[in-house]
Amino acid sequence: MKLPLILASSSPFRQSLLQKFNLPFDTFSPDVDESALECETPTDLVKRLSELKASAANKHFKKGLAIGSDQVAVFNNQILGKPHNKQNALKQLNLFSGNTVTFLTGLCVYDIVTGTKKTCVEPFNVTFKTLSDAQISAYCDAEQPYSCAGSFKSEGLGICLFEKLSGDDPNSLIGLPLIKLSQLLAEFGIDVLTAQSKF
Repeated sequence: MKLPLILASSSPFRQSLLQKFNLPFDTFSPDVDESALECETPTDLVKRLSELKASAANKHFKKGLAIGSDQVAVFNNQILGKPHNKQNALKQLNLFSGNTVTFLTGLCVYDIVTGTKKTCVEPFNVTFKTLSDAQISAYCDAEQPYSCAGSFKSEGLGICLFEKLSGDDPNSLIGLPLIKLSQLLAEFGIDVLTAQSKF
């Protein structure tokens, strides 16, 4: 492998996903303002933030391929962020009950030395069951998904909230679209499969 991989995230979920590639990588917390700009679309927001996070690697590393990612939930053309507390999570999940929510995940791979970046946005649709207040409250108490966009953890108990999932890569729902990532890394000369023999 020509360049070290760097994950621009302190998220244990994204780190766990990247470990599936079985390649060594460094991590750092990009510490960027995730606020949307005025009139910014959800797609433009996650694209911009994933690029900002990846390029923040300049402050910490002299070379390598930095991977930045950002995700928002979109319902009725409105961006829904992280709930941060149970009250907000209850509101979000009540809103989602019986409806379909689109999750947009921005992904950027950035070459620190050359400044080259490749970016994409992956959509993923989640259709929720019709949920009772008791079910929603019990879920929030059990998993406390308050730092997760959409108020759930699909890799855990949150899977029981859903009726149907629809998208190209279920990993994107957790926060890192690995199918697209492997394609972008290949464009930088890193074949994830053949790179296995080099470590």
